[in-house]
Parts: sequence; structure tokens; C-alpha cells
Amino acid sequence: MLDTKREQVKHKTLQAFYQQGWVAPDTPLKDVPFVALDFETTGLDSEKDAIVSIGLVPFSLSRIRCQQAQHWIVNPNRPLAESSIVIHGITHSDIMNAPDFSHVIEPLLSALAGAIVVVHYRRIEREFLDRAIKQRLGEGIIFPMVDTMELEARKHRTGKRSLMDRIMRRPLASIRLADSRTRYQLPFYQSHHALTDAIATAELLQAQVAHDFSPDTPISDVWS
Repeated sequence: MLDTKREQVKHKTLQAFYQQGWVAPDTPLKDVPFVALDFETTGLDSEKDAIVSIGLVPFSLSRIRCQQAQHWIVNPNRPLAESSIVIHGITHSDIMNAPDFSHVIEPLLSALAGAIVVVHYRRIEREFLDRAIKQRLGEGIIFPMVDTMELEARKHRTGKRSLMDRIMRRPLASIRLADSRTRYQLPFYQSHHALTDAIATAELLQAQVAHDFSPDTPISDVWS
């Protein structure tokens, strides 16, 4: 995928991003540079909704680099639905003078370049980022991600449920970010702030690796 993208992309910003590459598939998790990423959006449909805020923080299995964290509010160039304002708390006045997403593409990709991006539910970040960049640069983007929600799903939603669970109709374990963190005794954070959720996702992956994997697990076992 990397070699193909390097050959195909024409925009210099994307060329610079892909030139940084990624770690080899057999790289142990302890040696991987990660960046946790989170978007808040106007809705869940990347075809008609847009990004309103971006949060990211670099980290490793042993350290979260909060001093290098970044957060942007961007103008989605469409009205905010009341339902989305209730969720993320970003209002019309917040986006009135905010820049278009095009103004943060270079610093965003610079922060992600060479690292493995970690998200909770990759469909949002992958689809919204690809569409936003394609609209502005004429070319989309794709790269490997670690999805902490998928890792929770592997653990709690695969395999056969016990007979008692089925008889009692016990609900499936929640794999939402806050509920997933609770299972690892991580502290409660208020949800739906992009930077806070990025930090929460970084902490969750650290906990997941400590409980269910090993620092020597190859990155290919967890990325997608």
C-alpha cells in the first residue's frame, strides 16, 4: 500500500506524508511511535457531515507526550445541528472565525507522518479525513491505524456466548470509549472533546497492551 501511494500521489503535501513511511509490520509495539487522533464532527455521515474539531497526542507504550498535543477547531462550512452541539459543545460562535480544514492539513499530516495512528472506531477518522483531504487536495489518503474499539470487540464480542448469557439475554459488553476504559480501571474523562478523547484513547491502548498483549507483540497483530 505504501509503495503504491508513493507512486500515485501527486500533491506535494501528500508526497511528503507518504515519504515518511511507517514502521515494519514485525516491529514490536514497544518500539512503535504512536499518535492518538480524534475528530468531533457535525454528524456520522462523511458524505454530508464535516469535521469541526481535531485532537491528537503523540505517545508510546510508556509515555504520553501531552506537551506535544495539538487541538484545532475548524469551520465545517455548514450549519451545526442542535443535536451535534449538545454532544460536542462546539457552537456557531466557536466556528464563526475558525479556519477551514485546508489550513490545518499540513500541520496535521506533519504530526501524523511516520507514526501509527490510534483511534477509537476508525470508520470516523478514516472516512472523514479521506473525504476532507480529497475535497481540498483532489486526492484522498489512507494509512494503517490501530482501532482500540476493534481490539475491545475482538475480546468481548467474538466467539460463542455462554448458554447462561443467552438464556438471561444479557447485553453484549459495551465497547464505547468510556465503558472500555472503565474495564481497565482508567479514570473517567468527559467525552466528546477531541483532545481529551485522543488522550483517553492513548491511555486505553496502553492498558490493552498491558492486559492482553505484550510489548513485544508485532504491530501487525493490532493494526488494520
